[in-house]
Amino acid sequence: MDYEIAAPDPAGMVASLSSLGYSLEAAVADLVDNSIGAQARQIEVEFTWEGENSWIAVVDDGQGMGRDELVTAMTPAARGPAAERSTLDLGRFGMGLKTASFSQARQLTVATASPNGRWHTRTWDLDMVERTGEWRLLVGCDDATRAIVEGLRGSRPHGTVVLWRRLNGYDSDEFDGDRTAQQQFYDEAGRVESHLGMVFARFLNEVALSVQGVKVQPWDPFLRRHRSVQLLPVEGLPLSGALVRVEGFVLPHAQKLSPAEHREAGGPTGWLNQQGFYVYRRNRLIVAGDWLGLRGMRKEEKYSLARICVDIPAELDSEWSVDVRKSKIVPPVPLRRHLARIAHRTREKASEVLRHRGQIAAREHGAPHVYAWRVERRDGRIVCRINRQHPLVQEILRSGSNGAVRALLSLLEETVPVEALRVMHDTDAADDPQPFKDLPSETEEMVARHIYEALVSRGSSPSEASRKLVGMHPFNQLEGFWHQ
Repeated sequence: MDYEIAAPDPAGMVASLSSLGYSLEAAVADLVDNSIGAQARQIEVEFTWEGENSWIAVVDDGQGMGRDELVTAMTPAARGPAAERSTLDLGRFGMGLKTASFSQARQLTVATASPNGRWHTRTWDLDMVERTGEWRLLVGCDDATRAIVEGLRGSRPHGTVVLWRRLNGYDSDEFDGDRTAQQQFYDEAGRVESHLGMVFARFLNEVALSVQGVKVQPWDPFLRRHRSVQLLPVEGLPLSGALVRVEGFVLPHAQKLSPAEHREAGGPTGWLNQQGFYVYRRNRLIVAGDWLGLRGMRKEEKYSLARICVDIPAELDSEWSVDVRKSKIVPPVPLRRHLARIAHRTREKASEVLRHRGQIAAREHGAPHVYAWRVERRDGRIVCRINRQHPLVQEILRSGSNGAVRALLSLLEETVPVEALRVMHDTDAADDPQPFKDLPSETEEMVARHIYEALVSRGSSPSEASRKLVGMHPFNQLEGFWHQ
């Protein structure tokens, strides 16, 4: 058949590759993938603030590359998903180095040397690609870049230096001397450190990974070493001649964790957002806390202790639709009902832990005084009622204008904005309101003090009043005088 060559426009292709939605931490993780694949034992991530000349680099002592290998590595999609890869190779599309780098910087320089080989350097300057309309891979680099590369390389006989310059968002002289921008830049380094500790936790016993000279600590989302973790039976789910390993975990209630353990277990994004599946490919974390779009499953507080580990062989990438960024997957149709079954069981057990602890707290602190609201189902309808037995409500009813107060309570009960809450909640459960979150600490203290005084005025001793206050929502989750 006749044909025509329809080559993509370089400027349009650069714009597309730069807009794949990488976060900075995901982009750096893609570079670390390459270092691990090159059998590096020491990987350093460096952030240096110099205003519009700020830069980020990843340096390793791995096997490096020869000249031809370097050119191949710098060529977009030179190795597709069907290419044969070593068991250490964490790549998939042959795009990670380029797409990750183009998403963060206008200039990418790679200097590399294999054992007993010489150092080779190549540079992508996206401004030049767009200006010339050609994929001009530059041999070497400019003098300023060379000075940075040589400083990073030091006396290493082999390895790889990946350097990003003209960083997106910082490539303007208006940032020179901007202390706020500088602080933001180094805050990003902290987020990168947390992310790498989560993604590469399984490698950190053998690989020394550091950010800004600080050793990255592995983060175990499953608290495997804690004696109160519930382990569900491991299942091997068959798929295309391979096995997908799935194991559910129910983490301990907060009362069984020290404050430091509780903060640590919350992970980079907090307890609510870290619940769900954790999917690993060749020991590299792909998805960290997600219900994978399974029907009827979303993130809710009552399931915050539920986490499920999934290990997929790399040869099943296409079955799971692993994306270019290695951050999204779609579970294969044959496994979805099994994953849903395991998820339902893990979520139920996680909910039981919280419910059980709530029942204990109710017995210890007095059930009628736990919540300011009562939510019930009557004749097929959900009814929200203010708890008339709550000590603060009783105190107001006793001391205030009784008729007006009762009218106000009834008005509030009959006008709960259920529809608006449902719409907002279905959009994103992560932004659920948290009691007193956006109010000064004095407000929380003031409300607690009024409840405390109401309890004392009704005959409770000061110690009894404090115990009852500890059992009330939300003060059972807050710190204050009632815990002393």
